[in-house]
Amino acid sequence: RPREPFWGRLQWLVAECDRRSMVVDVTLARGNGKAAAGRLPTLAAHRRALETLITELKPYRNWYLDLANERNVRDERFVSFAELRQLRDLARQLDPRRLVTASDGGDISRGDLREYLRTAQVDFICPHRGRTADLPALTEAKSREYRVWMKELGRVVPVHYQEPFRRGYTPQHWEPPADAFATDYRGARAGGAAGWCFHNGDQ
Repeated sequence: RPREPFWGRLQWLVAECDRRSMVVDVTLARGNGKAAAGRLPTLAAHRRALETLITELKPYRNWYLDLANERNVRDERFVSFAELRQLRDLARQLDPRRLVTASDGGDISRGDLREYLRTAQVDFICPHRGRTADLPALTEAKSREYRVWMKELGRVVPVHYQEPFRRGYTPQHWEPPADAFATDYRGARAGGAAGWCFHNGDQ
């Protein structure tokens, strides 16, 4: 349920970005993968949060909804495809025009892609690719592969890289240089992806 001052800040942000013709990604999460308890520990809580967001922010057309951040990760974040379908149906009932996705932690397998397209019925896919030095050079090929698979599955939706690699992921992790970001972005665009977002961390 809404909590102040945070709810008022979100409304202000969406309204201000709408005025400036900027897209806002509003993402729900069962948990952050670190806390002992989920932020939305039950499907009922998840549904209430979704209903609040869509009902209150419905006048603004500049935001899309990520139903569940990295929903495939097997910790507090996990949301099944069956649950995604319930959430997707509720979103469609409340606002048929609202763009909806569900992000995936890692490259999406062909089997999971089928579930995103047919069961969850997302409007676009959001794979959170890995964070190793070899991956930026492979983004174009991976983007093309997704599109081939979708054509074979009979439904093609956009690919949006909403959370690529970033600096400061862990102290021991790869720290990407500037040219890695440029390579990844160019590969995404050349591979036919619809979106690529510069991602930074909470540090």
